[in-house]
Amino acid sequence: MLNSMTGFASQRGEALLDQTRTLWDWELRAVNGRGLDLRLRLPEGFGFLEKPLRGKLVARVARGNVTLSLRLRHMRPEGAAQVDQAALQDLLSSLAQLHAQAADAGVALSQPTTLELLNARGAQATGHDVATFDTAELGKLLLADIETLLARFADTRAQEGAALGAILSDQLDQIAALVAQAREGLPDRDRAMQVQFRSILARFTEADQIDPGRLEQELAMQAVKADIAEELDRLDAHCASARAHLAQGGPVGRKLEFLTQEFNREANTLCAKAQHMELTRLGLALKSVIDQLREQVQNLE
Repeated sequence: MLNSMTGFASQRGEALLDQTRTLWDWELRAVNGRGLDLRLRLPEGFGFLEKPLRGKLVARVARGNVTLSLRLRHMRPEGAAQVDQAALQDLLSSLAQLHAQAADAGVALSQPTTLELLNARGAQATGHDVATFDTAELGKLLLADIETLLARFADTRAQEGAALGAILSDQLDQIAALVAQAREGLPDRDRAMQVQFRSILARFTEADQIDPGRLEQELAMQAVKADIAEELDRLDAHCASARAHLAQGGPVGRKLEFLTQEFNREANTLCAKAQHMELTRLGLALKSVIDQLREQVQNLE
């Protein structure tokens, strides 16, 4: 199975612990990357989850920039908020002392509103966003809940990976077809080159002091330089290797990236040796498809 490096999944859950209703939101996203880069964004006090969460991600993801975010909300029990009378009395005494000192200094301070007093830190015995339970218990629930998120995330990457596999297979078919056309056109190219060599040979033989051995050596060298059979054979071999990697599945993106470099090397050599209009056209078409192949391969894990 092939996996794309890009993926996204989100999930919401809740639990009631010690009469405190806790809601959480997971978000897991991944984009392309050269290696594996994991980034975890956890609420304060839940750093103990980082190591097990990283272990779960590494077991499922081999490559890409992955970000896992967790947001928590704690809801107080139903009913009116309870005011800590002692804390409120201390707060009022401190405010009275502060106002007296400010008046002595000739500074006028505004009076706080009732809502501001109630929202002051410590004034409420229980309230919104106040957790009264052991975070370790919630941590166990979160670690169990993330398995579903990871499964959804894996599904999205596998679906996109399957689509990429189909695209890559089609591009490999195009490359193989262009190589076959180039091989079929070799006889026409050879005949055209023979005519060209005969014309060159005629000009050389008309000149004075021509070394027949040197002339034969130069013509043989030109024939060797113009031979593209090895380039076509290697392109066929690269196609076979790429198809084998696609059939194997798993994290094969790096291997295919290396192959695209080899594809491009052979296509460049073919264009350089072409010396024939039709073969040059096929070589340029090969380079175009190989470039498209490279772009798609970069999305694979």
